[in-house]
Amino acid sequence: MKTLLNIIWFVLCGLWMAILYTIAGIVMCILIITIPFGLQAFKLAGFVLWPFGRTAVRKDSAGAGSLIGNIIWVVLVGWELAIAHVVTAAALAITIIGLPLAWANLKLIPLSLFPFGHAVVPIDEARGGVAFS
Repeated sequence: MKTLLNIIWFVLCGLWMAILYTIAGIVMCILIITIPFGLQAFKLAGFVLWPFGRTAVRKDSAGAGSLIGNIIWVVLVGWELAIAHVVTAAALAITIIGLPLAWANLKLIPLSLFPFGHAVVPIDEARGGVAFS
């Protein structure tokens, strides 16, 4: 089932969202100081491309650095990516087949706003932590 959902997701919104995250990563890699944000955007692009079967869990080692990184992320690109998820979810919710995908898109909003301090792992390996998708 997750393979079918991933294929439908890829066609309807996964490719486009991954392109947005990749563009954000490229823009962030222009300056040396924002390269960690660019790398995070590239990691999220891979997750947004094929989200079903994987989840994001909170790292226990996340601390003040993650908090500062998340604040900077929201100001620079987080809010734009969250708006893109909302718009995509609204477009998917028009059809019945798109409703589960719209819901999955909405569940990705917290991760698009606050990605630092999370790791993407297969659902089978997720033990504890907060799951977003």
